[in-house]
This record gives sequence, C-alpha cells and structure tokens, in this order.
Amino acid sequence: MFQGRGIVCERGERRIFSNLDFTIAPGGAAVLRGPNGCGKTSLLRIAATLLRAADGQLKWDGGDISEDIEAHRARLHFIGHQDAVKGALTVRENIALWANIRGDGEGRIDAALAAFDISHLGDTPAQYLSAGQHRRTALARLVASPAILWLLDEPTVSLDADGTACLQRVIADHRAARGMVMAATHIELGLDDAELLRLKPQ
Repeated sequence: MFQGRGIVCERGERRIFSNLDFTIAPGGAAVLRGPNGCGKTSLLRIAATLLRAADGQLKWDGGDISEDIEAHRARLHFIGHQDAVKGALTVRENIALWANIRGDGEGRIDAALAAFDISHLGDTPAQYLSAGQHRRTALARLVASPAILWLLDEPTVSLDADGTACLQRVIADHRAARGMVMAATHIELGLDDAELLRLKPQ
C-alpha cells in the first residue's frame, strides 16, 4: 500500500498544492489531472523522493518512507519528460543498461522489446530513432526491470496509437500482477477505475 497524507508542495515562496491525500493499493492506480503548473510533475517527483514535500508524509505499508529512502527508490520506476536514452547505445544496450542497474540481468530484454514492438530495432543506435521509437525504448525499462510502483509523467508523449496500445497492455499486465501506477495523463490508458486526483493552482 502506497499512501500520501497531507502532502504540501511549495516552489520558492509559492504554494502549489496542499493537504493532498492519496492511496494506491496493490493492483491500483491514481491518475493526476489539472492544468499546466498545478503540480502534477511535482507530485510525481515527490512520490519518487526526487523532490522534498514542504509538509506531509509518504507511507509504504504504513511505514514512513523517509526511514529508508533507498528501499523506496528500489521499488519504483519514474519516467518523466526526459527519456534518459543514450544515443550512442543501441536500443538493446539501453534496455540492458537499465536492467543491469537494477540487478535483474538480461533475462527480460526480449520481452521488453516485444512488449513495445521494437524487437526489429534492437541493434539500432538510439540516435537514429524517431521520437516515438525513442519513447518506446524508454518505456521498455518498465518490462525489462520490474518494479512494483510506476510513476509516469505524460507517458504517451510522442507515441502513436499503436505505441499507446502497447503501453495500455503493459499497464494492464502490471496491475494484474498487483503492481501500482500513478500517472499524469490526459490519454485513456485503461485507468477508468483509478483514483482521480484533480490538482488546481493555488
């Protein structure tokens, strides 16, 4: 169970949002909606411990994650606007790099390539990919290196309809295996049953 209680976000002297609560159970999801500047990316970064909340608590199974931040980071994937794909490496090498960083080895690389329909691009240097292929490569780490909590910031950016369908299937499989998702998205990702968090500028 991943929970936020009374989360407050401030940027400089400006309060972005306050007293925000959420709960994501195994197999559950939360969708973030709101206009630009309302704090969707900030909330995802707080959830990933990449940004410190001004107040409030993040909890995992009832325990404060601040007691072991590294353990929390080890159980999540954060995919933001920057794909972190290295142009000099091939698609397969990029995915292998992420898998090896997590200590998962290379056993799931083929499955990751297939999940996002980029198996034919495995030996292609990433610098030659289209924007959509680049995004699929970044998203493939979700399959190559499993983590129970996915934090996704507009994950369908640059994806075509087929790429979006790949992501929908991957998310559905993840949730069926009791994985959790928090996503800022305006695209239908099969998350109709998710907790909806509407953020508004203050």
